[in-house]
Amino acid sequence: MTKPEDFGFGTQIRKSPYFDATVKWGAKGFSVYNHMYIPRDFGDPEQNFWNLVNDAILCDVAVERQVEISGPDAARFTQMLTPRDLSKLAVGQCKYILITNADGGILNDPVLLRLEENRFWISLADSDVLLWAQGVAVNSGMDVTIHEPDVSPLQLQGPQSGEIMKAMFGDSIADLKYYWLRHVELNGIPLVVSRTGWSSELGYELYLQDGSRGGELWDAIMAAGEPFGLKPGHTSSIRRIEGGMLSYHADADINTNPFELGLDRLLNIDMDANFIGKAALRRIREQGVARKQVGLVIEADPLTGPNTTFWPISAGSDAIGKVTSAVYSPRLKQNIALAMVSAENAEVGTELEVTMPQGKVKAQVVERPFFDPKKKIAAS
Repeated sequence: MTKPEDFGFGTQIRKSPYFDATVKWGAKGFSVYNHMYIPRDFGDPEQNFWNLVNDAILCDVAVERQVEISGPDAARFTQMLTPRDLSKLAVGQCKYILITNADGGILNDPVLLRLEENRFWISLADSDVLLWAQGVAVNSGMDVTIHEPDVSPLQLQGPQSGEIMKAMFGDSIADLKYYWLRHVELNGIPLVVSRTGWSSELGYELYLQDGSRGGELWDAIMAAGEPFGLKPGHTSSIRRIEGGMLSYHADADINTNPFELGLDRLLNIDMDANFIGKAALRRIREQGVARKQVGLVIEADPLTGPNTTFWPISAGSDAIGKVTSAVYSPRLKQNIALAMVSAENAEVGTELEVTMPQGKVKAQVVERPFFDPKKKIAAS
């Protein structure tokens, strides 16, 4: 059996409240995300994918650190961080947002939760938005308090996740709508649960508010899920690429703007409210973009794992972009990828070449997402 001491961890990278539980339940490998260890290996990644899409998996995503914004000006300050219109965001509602800098570059693509009238959580992808928000607040003239609370989420994802949630919280939890949240308790453990997740499947996130009870919570969920086929797991690169979901630092970064990603729907550039990057995003909208994110099908032997470097893309003799995320989908029986290419080569059907470690192969631009494009599964 693997033991925690087998992993040679130091103290400068934090462990989640679920760390010991994940090791006990079979975690075999970790990586670092938001200055924390995250389990990345519970065995065969293809089996992890099938566990997710057929039954359910429980994932330690405590690395999704929360930035809490509270105080009399919390709503106005939170709006200043994002180009998405928050004026109709109700208490108990969540939204997928972008956080942009003065140049219109993306700093993060988190989920925003409104817990109370003047209390928000920003559930982060991998970047230091706590420091950004605290820096912005210094000269904002607004009355806000910004800190990282003792909050650590888990993801319960897959078609059986709803039944597992009912087993733990009763049938009324089935009324929780997509991208809404609720305050609950499990065995006296204080939680916020939301109908969200990074899988494009039916799923929930459970936000633990007492880090001392992480192992207890993990074991309680696994026990409740055992009759429904619940397995310990990790966020699935296969499923998230099928769903066209972004991985920050891979598919987007500070030098990427929302128009390049086709995320215009998240922008309300002409709203009255001010936000950081407003002038830059207006300018980008008027000028257009030189590159765009696309989906690719790559004609090669099935990939044995996700890419670990950016693979160059060419059209003839011209370098025109890079593959940002690639994987073999056992369901689609294709190598699928997200890529950033020059705008003139972004049309569906365009034939390109990708330079992989084994050499150049053919690829074709296709529609994305690759599976369930309307997100009907996650919203069901």
